[in-house]
Amino acid sequence: MKSKLFQNLSANTLQLVINQLAGLVIFYLLSTGLDKNSFGQLNLALAILMMAFNLLSLGIDQVSIRKIASGEDAGEVLSLYLFHVLLTGFLFYGLILLGSLFISQTNGVYPLLLLVGAGKLMIYFSTPFKQAASGLERFRLLGTMLIVSNLIRSVALLMLAIIHAISLQNAVIIFVAGDVLELLITAIIFSRGTKILFNILWHRAKYTALLREALPQTGVNILTSAIARFDWVFIGFMASAVKLAEYSFAYKVFEMSTLPLLAIAPLLIPKFTKMFKQGTADIAGLQNLLRAEMAIAAFTGLALNILWSPVMDAITAGKYGAVNAGTVFILSLCIPFLYLNNFLWTIFFAKGEMKMILKGFIITFLVNAGLDVVLIPYFGNEGAATGFLASYVVQAVFYLSHNRIKQLNAIWQNLALCTACALASGVAMKSCAVNCWLALLLGTFLYIVLLYLSKQLRLSDRKTAAAAFSG
Repeated sequence: MKSKLFQNLSANTLQLVINQLAGLVIFYLLSTGLDKNSFGQLNLALAILMMAFNLLSLGIDQVSIRKIASGEDAGEVLSLYLFHVLLTGFLFYGLILLGSLFISQTNGVYPLLLLVGAGKLMIYFSTPFKQAASGLERFRLLGTMLIVSNLIRSVALLMLAIIHAISLQNAVIIFVAGDVLELLITAIIFSRGTKILFNILWHRAKYTALLREALPQTGVNILTSAIARFDWVFIGFMASAVKLAEYSFAYKVFEMSTLPLLAIAPLLIPKFTKMFKQGTADIAGLQNLLRAEMAIAAFTGLALNILWSPVMDAITAGKYGAVNAGTVFILSLCIPFLYLNNFLWTIFFAKGEMKMILKGFIITFLVNAGLDVVLIPYFGNEGAATGFLASYVVQAVFYLSHNRIKQLNAIWQNLALCTACALASGVAMKSCAVNCWLALLLGTFLYIVLLYLSKQLRLSDRKTAAAAFSG
């Protein structure tokens, strides 16, 4: 019989593959169907809204997963969270509407905030159901919730592309309609799938206690939201919508390249929470997991750089390929650090070390924002990517310096060795005048050989993986 870990990983990976493919279709059709200025304006509005709604959760999203995973009443946690999202969501959108009375509508960004924001408000209202499903480890149910909106939007945009009717106005209509349907379908399938009774619960003492527990994570959410899209907003306002269109295209593909991390990360929170609550940490298992993550992360960067310019220029008619080659190389160096930081963050979060996590994100944000302000005016999109990389290197150093599991103190070596193997393979392929797909094949072979020589890939790994996924 397959283990629960394998079932959860399979369900989560399936929804991620579907979601990412649908998202890729949406992104590709918009990037090629809209001019760079319109595409940049749309991405600026989405970046602002993403920062805002992540901030509004005040950290309750992650805390709710941990509380439900640790055995607390899921119905009560969900009900308190529903009250929170309705209160903060309506207050935020009310402020946007009020701002429309005083802010000029001529630049095109604020009307997009109003329209797209109405849809993202619906997505925000659906988050308590998704977090509750994650805490319950109902990943098949969660997967169904997450794919609805992107599937609807991708199919609708494909139909518009066929009749050559993609426009900014039509794209906004599709976004809002898909978001509304996601809220309705999410609430229905959660209710039917879990049979958990919930309502909109206002209980002053319990809500205050929830906010107090989430307080350290609130700061983390504010900072992660800013880190994730600060560079987008800064480029949009200080450079141009066109430069943001180019950077957002590179960044979006970079985000999609972290699919394996997106597959495993939601599974780690409840798993690590139970592990450390029971005091039965599997150190060898953690070391093997991190080593595997580093090998995957570095290979992702290798493949991204080998294929980027020839493939992206071919599919975007030269709009987003070579112009982003330097930016993508810098962003690809971030991938192993994203994996490492998520691994360590999950351990600290599972152990309840929220204040330490908050300090790490404060440092990360200050480095990222400070370097963006300095580098973007002189180096443009590559400066933004450099600031992003530097901030995550600093975050990794901070997390490692505060790690209390001595056996994990040397895991940075896995990152260094896997990254070095990927860089060596990439340099070797760049010196060969061969087709990009042949270069990928040869580079992969060389990378695997180097991993074996550096002991980052071992013959025993097959048995380890089989044991992890067996009944």
